[in-house]
Amino acid sequence: MRFLANENFPLDAVEALRQQGHDVVWIRTESPGISDPEVLSRAQAEDRILLTFDKDFGELAFRTKLPAASGIILFRITAPSSVIVAQKVVAAISLRDDWVGHFSVVEDDKVRMRFL
Repeated sequence: MRFLANENFPLDAVEALRQQGHDVVWIRTESPGISDPEVLSRAQAEDRILLTFDKDFGELAFRTKLPAASGIILFRITAPSSVIVAQKVVAAISLRDDWVGHFSVVEDDKVRMRFL
């Protein structure tokens, strides 16, 4: 899958997804400091699913009517370290293959999905 990891996404999770064969671009190294609307536009332009811990993207996606060809996965998980975050992210991503077209919230014990 093609992902765009937001600036707040940990490096361990980016690297773990890459090791699983996913194409991951990380805002922190590619375009640090860009605004949330710019992040969302980039995900859309590059056909990438946005990975974030920033809950503002949900409102932004629905307000701007993000096309269904995109997707957002908001992680609301607890983890004591970035290594544990990476493990939880990889496990959650591997559970499904229908992230595109959804605003998804991944929590410790469930995944909620809503069509964009």
